[in-house]
Parts: sequence; structure tokens; C-alpha cells
Amino acid sequence: MRLNNIGYLLKEGFKGIFTHGFMSFAAVCVTVACLVIVGSFSILAYNLDIMVEELNKTSEILVYVDSSLSDAEARSIGTKINTLDNILQSTFVSREEALEDFIDDHQGDSAFSGVQAEDLRHRFVVVLEDNTLMQQTDEQLKTIPGVGKTSAAYELAEGFSTIQNVIHIVSIAVIAILLVVSLLIISNTVKLAMYDRKDEIAIMKMVGATNAFIRLPFQVEGFTLGMIGAVLAFALEWIMYDGLTQKIAEVDALQLFSLVEFQELLIPMVATFAAAGLFVGIVGSWTSIRKFMNA
Repeated sequence: MRLNNIGYLLKEGFKGIFTHGFMSFAAVCVTVACLVIVGSFSILAYNLDIMVEELNKTSEILVYVDSSLSDAEARSIGTKINTLDNILQSTFVSREEALEDFIDDHQGDSAFSGVQAEDLRHRFVVVLEDNTLMQQTDEQLKTIPGVGKTSAAYELAEGFSTIQNVIHIVSIAVIAILLVVSLLIISNTVKLAMYDRKDEIAIMKMVGATNAFIRLPFQVEGFTLGMIGAVLAFALEWIMYDGLTQKIAEVDALQLFSLVEFQELLIPMVATFAAAGLFVGIVGSWTSIRKFMNA
């Protein structure tokens, strides 16, 4: 194909967007709607995963030091704890600090008014790198000389891990379904546009135009419409997300739902929306025009 022919076909592809304005507008609107739905669910799933991950970090192991050890000996156990694998952080809590926490937790309860610091133990609050390995790490902590006992909420950690796995599986399944449905909807919208122009395609075939010569303007048009839809969907997603973030920040009851900044999602979202717009535009137009090329 000669260079001047390619230039002509590209020009025809861009011109077709405005020649069939209503169908082009419909294709862009459908693309925007589908991408916004897919993008919104993807962002929701990502934020839920982050929230569960943060809650999972609150699962700690309490390591109680043998009461017969001196303060210096009790503190030295922290060095041994930090040498273990899967330890993110260990914080020493003295008897006196433990008593303050105990009093704060049982204010107004006279049954515990006589508790003294000597009645409590020095302890370490241990945060793990991977809570799925909590049981194995707990067993290792118990073997350290000077450790009296440990307290670990296995069920809570396993529950958070299960929730994360469910979120991942459901997210992948729903996003895949939404993408397939979106492609079908957009493809059918493009087919309507192609049907509206079937006479134009038939005339081009009658005068001897090759399939590639006929197909290229439609693919240029589909690519352009797909990218326009992707840009508009991305802008709309950004505006909606920032608006939602501000509303949540203004309501005290919703402070638990802390959303990540959109800038953190910027590069993945740009790449995803651009790829989706490109795929939907080119593949949608190619599959739609194939029926008329074989007619």
C-alpha cells in the first residue's frame, strides 16, 4: 500500500467520526460507561485489599517474660526475638507501662484496684512481616530462653488472610466478567455503526477495493473512539474518586474507610485505561466489520 493511500485512509478514518456523529457519540458513551464501571470496581477492590492488609498488621503476638528475670535480662530477650525470621518489629513493655495500660482499660472497676506492677510481667509486643506464618513464629518464640508464655490470635490472622484471598478471587472474577460484558456491549454498538454504513462498504467492494483498504479507516476510527472514551473515562474516574475521598474525610463515622490517594493509582490506571481503550477500539471495530467484509 502506497504512502499517499495510507494518508488518505487515515484521513477517512478520522473524518468518519464526524460524518457519523451520533453513532460515534454512542460508541464513546458506552466505552466511558463500561470503563468507569470496571475501573471503579478495580479501585474498590484495591482499597479493600489495603484496608484488610492494614487490619492484618494489628494482629500481634504478646511475648511474656519469665517473672524471675531482672529488668536488664528481660530487655535482652528483645535481641533474640529480632534475630528470628518473620519479625517486623518487637516493642518492650515494662511492668509499669503494662500497669498503666491495665488501669486505663479497667477504669471504674474496683475489683482490680489493688493490682500492682509486680503482679504483671515484662512483655514484648511482636509485629510480624507475614501473619500467615503466625503459628510457626509463635512456636519459635516459645523456645527462646526466658520467655514464659505467648499469646497469639491465630483465628484472627487466619480470618484476615481468608478475607484477602476471597477479595482477590472475587475481584479477578468480577473484573473479568465486566471486561467481557463491556467488550460485547461496545462491539454491538460498533456493529450498529457498521450496519449504518453497509452500503458504503458494499460500494467500496464493488469498485475493487481490497479488504485492507476498506478495513483501515474503520480501525482508525475505532482506535480513535476507543482512546477518546478511555481519556474521558479516566478523567471522570479521577473526579469521582477525589469527590468520594473528600466526602469520606468530612464524615467522622466513615473515617475507618481511609482511601489511598489517586496519585498512588495514577500510573496503573493510565496504563489500564489506555490498554482497554486501545483493545476495545481496534478489536471491537475489527470483529464488527468482519461480517460485512465476508458478505
